[in-house]
Amino acid sequence: MKITKIHLDDMYRCYCASSIEVNDELNLLLASEEVDGPCYAYSGERFEKRESVWDHGGGTMSIIPIPNKKNEFLAVQDFYLKVSPSKAKIVWGKYGENGWEIKDVLYLPYLHRFDIYDVNGVNYFIAATIATVKENKEDWRSPGKIYIGKMNDNLEDGIELTVLKDGLFRNHGYFSRIENGQYIGYFGSDQGILKVTPPQKEDGEWKSETIMEGTISEIAIMDIDGDGEDEIMTIEPFHGNQIYIYKKDGNEYKRVYEYRNEIDFAHTLVATTLRGVPTFLAGVRRNDCELFYVQYIDGKFETTVIERGCGPANLAVVNQKDQDLIIAANHTLNEAAVYIVKD
Repeated sequence: MKITKIHLDDMYRCYCASSIEVNDELNLLLASEEVDGPCYAYSGERFEKRESVWDHGGGTMSIIPIPNKKNEFLAVQDFYLKVSPSKAKIVWGKYGENGWEIKDVLYLPYLHRFDIYDVNGVNYFIAATIATVKENKEDWRSPGKIYIGKMNDNLEDGIELTVLKDGLFRNHGYFSRIENGQYIGYFGSDQGILKVTPPQKEDGEWKSETIMEGTISEIAIMDIDGDGEDEIMTIEPFHGNQIYIYKKDGNEYKRVYEYRNEIDFAHTLVATTLRGVPTFLAGVRRNDCELFYVQYIDGKFETTVIERGCGPANLAVVNQKDQDLIIAANHTLNEAAVYIVKD
């Protein structure tokens, strides 16, 4: 594979990496976590066109396009661990003739991650708070929660939420995918990995189960070795210094890979394919501040560093016919970037 990098922008404390189709054209979304920080959309053949999504927002970890809606997304704003009381909220972005219009939807203290599950045409909102109340950044006495709710067409009316799961300390990790035709979410905290399944009938029952114990900061899941069974990559503990891959052996998971480089503040994992090859991507924010990937080649795990010194806070991948795109919120480098992956 050949990987080339495009520097999109200088962006202080670049934090969120996502994408959306706007009028059927791919737009890369990158946003800052800094108070009053911007979010920009990049498009064009080399993503040379920049459009402001918002100039004054900040605290953005997640931006999720709304299923079955054109040119619309939900996003987190004002998530800050250092701010108490928390003013974290969900905003609604809608693209029209005059560009992006942003409206508040709901407030949820210390809202960090969320997603939208399309189940038979019904959109369900699921959200994870990293804590409930905090006196300061290092106060972890109060656990986070997972909230659920059904979305209406008019999001200005808000979303009625209920608590699905409580007691999740440092509720930081999240991964989702479609399994057997349905959305499944995985949440990582000091209580391990929680698997969440939405109802398959409107207003049906949500299910949750713990699939692995441990102090899990981030999760990615895929069958990387092609044997028909999933492997789990983790960052441990919270904002941790260890990256592992686990494989199920009977009723438990055993470590089959450990990233050997000395790291600190590992923050993002992605399970994807790069040019058709199953791949785990990872980003570390301190020490070497590397972006790297792991593949299973000729019966063993192979690790390749794409770049050092960049320090990704978040990554997202778009698979295309002739290339793949790694969208990178390079936090340490204060940079919005995209890596082009070709054969």
